[in-house]
Amino acid sequence: MQRQIFSEEYQNFRSEVKKFLEREAVPMHETWEKQGCVDRAFWLKAGELGILCPHLSEEYGGAGGSFLHSAIIIEEIARLGLTGIGFPLHSDIVAPYILHYGSEEMKQKYLPKMVSGEKISSIAMTEPGAGSDLQAIQTTAVLSGDHYIVNGAKTFITNGQSCDFSIVAVKTDSAAGAKGISLVLMDCDAQGFSKGKNFAKVGMKAQDTSELFFKDVKVPRNQLLGQEGHGFAYLMRELPQERLVVGISAVAAAQAALEGTVTYVKERQAFGKTLFDLQNTRFCLADLAAQITSAQCFSDYCVEMHLKQKLDVATAAKLKLLTTELQCRVVDECLQLYGGYGYMLEYPIARAWVDARVQKIYAGTSEIMKEIIARSL
Repeated sequence: MQRQIFSEEYQNFRSEVKKFLEREAVPMHETWEKQGCVDRAFWLKAGELGILCPHLSEEYGGAGGSFLHSAIIIEEIARLGLTGIGFPLHSDIVAPYILHYGSEEMKQKYLPKMVSGEKISSIAMTEPGAGSDLQAIQTTAVLSGDHYIVNGAKTFITNGQSCDFSIVAVKTDSAAGAKGISLVLMDCDAQGFSKGKNFAKVGMKAQDTSELFFKDVKVPRNQLLGQEGHGFAYLMRELPQERLVVGISAVAAAQAALEGTVTYVKERQAFGKTLFDLQNTRFCLADLAAQITSAQCFSDYCVEMHLKQKLDVATAAKLKLLTTELQCRVVDECLQLYGGYGYMLEYPIARAWVDARVQKIYAGTSEIMKEIIARSL
């Protein structure tokens, strides 16, 4: 399908990103899965090529690109099944918080090193007792002179082992509900900051996902993002882009699964024919192809709306809901067409199947997306 949102310039950028990932990441991914994280050296190579935070201006070390450059990176990572690479979270979820709400001093200190790959970032919202309900977080930040004293814990933190700093959602007023939430930027080498174990997950095994603990961590007052008590509003404002990132990756992963399956069934013999010659196979793949094309059109529409700063919360929720549910359905039906081989991890479809499941959970579960959409009706 011809996609109108990407000009020739962007297609050239896509070619460079694809070559880089095929050269530097694909051969290493199995190793990264065994060790549970992506090598820091790979982040530095990505920084040299300019594919970390490409949307940032030259003032902060970036290339002055747009979200379309980010979309290409997200798609190529997903197409190749490189689910351990935390670039999208680093570039398109964390960096915007600093860009939009950080002080100029904070921007100059952190953004250039995020672009170069010298500093890896994370964002810490989820807690052991608070997932989708962010208002229920218990991590506190009590102002004491020129510092906040932070106590609490976070869990399921992407880039949790690798990160050098984290944007942490805290309660600066425990009695004020959502209006008591603030965001602070916390360096991981701060005294009292510790990282828990790297979780053993069902899928996405090359992605380091960890617990973070804070015991009387002193965070300078100037590390507050924006205004105290406005953290929940900032989170809600940035979540549409986070859900757009997930939606883009879901469509790309689904398309890759379909393409790989079409190739497989045209080669696999059964009952004197290829699997593709069987009507059940053809109809199944035709149905999936139609749904993916529809999802791609909606995803591209959402990207266009986001570039115009018109992507609203409900539309982003619709995209996240539809595309992640579709991705899981596609990889499941494609795996079925592989038969027993589809259950073997040496086949990409098996890894795609286990990696896909979390897409319906993080950045807001499918159930939360339905609630958001329902409120808009």
